Amino acid sequence: MRILVDHRLGGARRVEESAALSGRGAASPAAETPRPPRHPEKVHRPDHPIPRKPAWIRVKAPQGAVFAETLALVREQRLHTVCEEAACPNIGECWSARHATMMILGDVCTRACSFCNVRTGKPGPLDPEEPERVAAAVARLGLAHVVITSVDRDDLEDGGAGHFAATIAAIRARAPGTTIEVLTPDFLRKGEAWRLVAEAAPDVFNHNLETVPRLYPSIRPGARYYQSLRLLDQVKRHNPRLFTKSGLMLGLGEEREEVLQVMDDLRTAEVDFLTLGQYLQPSVKHAPIARFVPPEEFDELAAIARAKGFLLVAASPLTRSSYHADRDFRALAAARAAAQGA
Repeated sequence: MRILVDHRLGGARRVEESAALSGRGAASPAAETPRPPRHPEKVHRPDHPIPRKPAWIRVKAPQGAVFAETLALVREQRLHTVCEEAACPNIGECWSARHATMMILGDVCTRACSFCNVRTGKPGPLDPEEPERVAAAVARLGLAHVVITSVDRDDLEDGGAGHFAATIAAIRARAPGTTIEVLTPDFLRKGEAWRLVAEAAPDVFNHNLETVPRLYPSIRPGARYYQSLRLLDQVKRHNPRLFTKSGLMLGLGEEREEVLQVMDDLRTAEVDFLTLGQYLQPSVKHAPIARFVPPEEFDELAAIARAKGFLLVAASPLTRSSYHADRDFRALAAARAAAQGA
């Protein structure tokens, strides 16, 4: 097996198996069917050179027997993972611990966010067997905690909410001891479809704001800041016991005061858990990195966020929504228990 890692992108763009080493033989160039561009909407955009990453963002290349086992299971169950599709820099560490974040609803997104590496275009039909395959993988990996995320599916009447609910139910049946965290789309213009997810009773409902309101037109042009904020507020009002969570990328050109205002907005919505991480540019066609935020600045922002009342804050250059999610869920539950006992 051969692992391909593009370090310019901050991690694994896609984990590939070598056809020659797997015994299938390599296809000739003439026999290969050209794939459409991964991001057709970005083809004609100007290039933004990718700056060299500072030492504090360097990660080891994926390797090891457990990593290979996780990869084999993902392939066997025909699953998509955000670890691969979003070129996560932590894939080596997480997969070596059998932690993979499942991405449902296919691997083609209907949005065109300028920060995201997930393929964009016209998605295919839903796979009705996907929830069971996800549940089977969760059970075989023996996960104490799993994160389920998805592409945006604006083409679906419910935005994919029913598929989320079916996946939660399948995991509960196959792995009843596993706690479940969902990282959902915004369900923009989908009415109260979000209720299908909330009523399926995940343990954590996560929806990332991603950036500050001023940058939405260029970074999340298909989304609306106040819709995302309202979603988190609605979920908490619907079930106050459900942990809610959101995250921001830093280094896109936001100002400190804007980040602090987003924190206040999230606390108004009674969000429990905040994540802050460094934006890493997936390609020269994506939004440029405005700056690399040093670790000590993440520490300062984390201290401010805790003072504002978040039960838990994870903030570092390599923090991602599902990074150390199992450990963080235990800390989140302990923080609530301590707050209620105070």
